[in-house]
Amino acid sequence: MDKLLEINHCRKRFGSTEVLTDLTLSVEESQVLSIIGPSGSGKSTLLRCATLLETMDGGDLIYMGRYAARGTSEGSVYAPPAELKKIKSMFGLVFQNFNLFPHYSVLKNICEAPVLVQKRDKAEVEAEAMDLLKQMGLEDKYNAYPCQLSGGQQQRVSIARALAMNPGILFFDEPTSALDPELTGEILRVIRQLAEKKMTMVIVTHEMNFARDVSDYVVFMNGGVIVEQGDPRDVIDHPTQERTIQFLRRLQDQ
Repeated sequence: MDKLLEINHCRKRFGSTEVLTDLTLSVEESQVLSIIGPSGSGKSTLLRCATLLETMDGGDLIYMGRYAARGTSEGSVYAPPAELKKIKSMFGLVFQNFNLFPHYSVLKNICEAPVLVQKRDKAEVEAEAMDLLKQMGLEDKYNAYPCQLSGGQQQRVSIARALAMNPGILFFDEPTSALDPELTGEILRVIRQLAEKKMTMVIVTHEMNFARDVSDYVVFMNGGVIVEQGDPRDVIDHPTQERTIQFLRRLQDQ
């Protein structure tokens, strides 16, 4: 299978604190990779480095064979802006807190970037957006504003917005953490449907049952390193590392 994403020997510091230490992983086409671990383990920082919201202090970042950043003895050297712009079009990101434009309708939230950034035909984009809203069960909300929607509906709009860019890979940063349990189920159903359609996804999540059921591969992070990785049934049901065992036991006790 083709590798859509490669991260090699990633390092990231904030001040004197090393948040990511020599971290390497890859994502293959159609693969669903879940990243689990305690708060402060570096999961969200890794996602922010992968999506170019943070710059790495060392290591390679490669999308579909194209280098966004190349590790050198001086640290990571990033590609020129024109190349980074092309690479950014290869992925989408769904945030914890939706990040919708409050003064735009649902339809405009979805259509704005494909029309302005990708220079696509407005009518064509709007037709695709309506189709995405139908898939999300929100076709009747196209004219609504974010403040008129529930948290679960807003998150489904933000997923539709990311999909409207036709990304090769979709990142989710704890997409259910701002939602109550009932609304969490809505979002997990949508992500399951995307997995069934073979969408390549990287998901930072605290939902262990979901990670086990929907993922092809699970990475457990702690202290900025990958402690354990592999098949979800191995990592989640039969972990071998003491730190993974402690983390999962603590979750079960909550």
